[in-house]
Amino acid sequence: MPKEKLIALLNKGLELEHAARAQYLSHAKVVSGANAEGIIARLVEIAGDEQKHEGMFRDCIEILGGVPSIKMAVGHPATGTEQILQVNLKDEHDATDFYRNILKELDAIKAELKYEYEYVEHKLRHVIIDEQEHASELKTLLGQ
Repeated sequence: MPKEKLIALLNKGLELEHAARAQYLSHAKVVSGANAEGIIARLVEIAGDEQKHEGMFRDCIEILGGVPSIKMAVGHPATGTEQILQVNLKDEHDATDFYRNILKELDAIKAELKYEYEYVEHKLRHVIIDEQEHASELKTLLGQ
């Protein structure tokens, strides 16, 4: 049963990444202002990172014998460049916190995952590091 719980958590992470990619691409279409071009480029680049994360979550789910979700988490609409950056910054922080919780669940069943643990742990840490990098970049764009 613990392995099934881990797969469910990874699928929720996959759904968060599906939504994040769509959200970044949608937000990139409505950014305006003096620095819009650079912000748009960064949002599109982050969307590409989120797509890579989707693949990492799918890989983890597959190696554990699960079926990847095709669902999407709820996105967060925003208008205006500052609100767009703030909404995405909060989402990056929330995702990082959620993925850290998955790591705790993974560690709790490490003995059960004799041949999968390191693979899943590595992929998950990679995603967390990227999310932290995204948060840092969004803070910079916000002038924080």
